[in-house]
Amino acid sequence: MSLPLILASGSQIRADLLRAAGVSFAIEVAKVDESSIRDSLLAEGAAPRDVADALAEYKARKVSARNPAALVLGCDQVLSCNGKLYSKPQSTEDARAQLMELRDQRLHLLSAAVIYEGGEPVWRHVGVARLKMRAFSETYLDDYIERNWESLRSSVGGFKLEEEGVRLFASIEGSHFTILGLPLLELLGFLEVRGVIAG
Repeated sequence: MSLPLILASGSQIRADLLRAAGVSFAIEVAKVDESSIRDSLLAEGAAPRDVADALAEYKARKVSARNPAALVLGCDQVLSCNGKLYSKPQSTEDARAQLMELRDQRLHLLSAAVIYEGGEPVWRHVGVARLKMRAFSETYLDDYIERNWESLRSSVGGFKLEEEGVRLFASIEGSHFTILGLPLLELLGFLEVRGVIAG
């Protein structure tokens, strides 16, 4: 009998991706202070990939401690540009400032997933998407934020590529699932090997 899978995330889109792929799972949101962990890692000189991986691992470890008989999936996504990490905007002003910094730049969007079993990591993957933001006008940016604030406030960097945010970009290289925040194909491969899903 396969172990139950727990998603240690409150992300609606990650849950939707798993459901759409026919994966059965429970949700138990990990309560971690992401800002403190991120700041500490950056102070130590951690690379963006390591920050995403560490945050995903913190979440998986925390929920695994309470559910040792389950496979626990922790996830995190970070946006990197010119050595700086970007977070979810706290206000419309914050979103505008971030997007102005990102305008006409090349970005890296990293989506990490870590699975814990019995309090130990058993699988991990960090997917990377490379994006080029176009040199959009400030008028368009202001209109975009006004129209989409309620949606983009929950998006790292202040854009949602699956919505109107796609118009901010000139090119995108990488998995659609990585962009949405979950390296789904790699995860499904692991779940099949473990017998969680049929192959």
